[in-house]
Amino acid sequence: MKRKTSLLCALLLAIVSIGAFVFVFPAGQSTMPEKQPGQDAAQTQPTEQPESTKQETEPTTESADDTAPLGTHPMDGIIEQMTLEQKVAQMFWVRCPDTGAVELIEQYNPAGYVLFARDFEDKTRDAVAQTVQSYQDAADIPLLIGTDEEGGTVVRASRFKTLRSWPFESPQEVYAQGGMEGIEADTAEKDRFLLEMGINVNLAPVADVSTNANDFMYARTFGKNAADTSDYVGVVVRTMKQDGMGSVLKHFPGYGSNGDTHTALVTDTRPASTFRESDFLPFQAGIRQGADAVLVSHNIIEAFDANHPASLSPTMHQILREELGFDGVIVTDDLSMEAITQTAGSGEAAVQAVQAGNDLLLSSDFVTQYQAVLDAVNAGTIDEDTINSAVRRVLQWKSDLGLLEDVT
Repeated sequence: MKRKTSLLCALLLAIVSIGAFVFVFPAGQSTMPEKQPGQDAAQTQPTEQPESTKQETEPTTESADDTAPLGTHPMDGIIEQMTLEQKVAQMFWVRCPDTGAVELIEQYNPAGYVLFARDFEDKTRDAVAQTVQSYQDAADIPLLIGTDEEGGTVVRASRFKTLRSWPFESPQEVYAQGGMEGIEADTAEKDRFLLEMGINVNLAPVADVSTNANDFMYARTFGKNAADTSDYVGVVVRTMKQDGMGSVLKHFPGYGSNGDTHTALVTDTRPASTFRESDFLPFQAGIRQGADAVLVSHNIIEAFDANHPASLSPTMHQILREELGFDGVIVTDDLSMEAITQTAGSGEAAVQAVQAGNDLLLSSDFVTQYQAVLDAVNAGTIDEDTINSAVRRVLQWKSDLGLLEDVT
């Protein structure tokens, strides 16, 4: 009880201290939803043109240095009150367990849960919202509650008629019917749908470039060239930002025509120039619009690092930070996918992911991976400053989403 009280006090102090730091947002932008749940998508009118014609309105942020010593960042009031165990747990975004979900939060308080189809099946929106609230009630530090609601082939929640009359359509279909105005309205409707159930992050948009219908990733992409995909990503991220929905660009550095890393290790042999002239562009567009997070794939990119999957590659993370200028949260793809399990054990993969520069680890084997990272810090294999920097970014994201404002 004493620990929880201390953390709550630290959260309040951190919220107050944010005022001493400069964060510049567009005029009128809020980090909370601007539309009421249930508003019809057709009522949503676009307020801006696609990114390619409106780059002068792109959001900019001046963020505190995540690598600075403790005591210099607005989130440090929280971090200084946390044990090492609590900090390590804040680096894990956990696949919601079938049983014992509340108990796991009470014991570890991970950064949050990612919900899959099984978490929505046969439930009403109210039932999902009540379940999610029970998770938040159990947490000392509010949770990131995420899901994949891309539209089309990946619709974890809207596939169930108890939640929505019909699933969200793919970005390609939405654009074919309504252009970029349709994309904006569809994104806003997704945001309202998820927020009503207490879900504060949609692991979207897909920023991969694919124009070949035979590509593994094609059906999930915008299906057009890099420039058009960049416009699409910019519109989606901007709308999500306006609605207070967390966004995750995926799958950096871009799948292209590569195969499925869920079932095999995939090596991308394209030259570096292809990434810089094409695949990177939609990610840069999303970053300019204020994307909260970037999810890194498990593809091996020979042109940059032939020895590690991108998710475990320090080189790829350095490119994302320094070349693309991203200072938000870097997330791994699920560390239980075959592309990872073929190269490293579960705990070893988690340690390598932290060493590579990830802030959040998507985990279906949380307890094992959490313990491996904790042991690595205690053994000196991972520096605690690395943990602090990652937790700063995770907590800042939570603050940006308004999650810390609910603490009383």
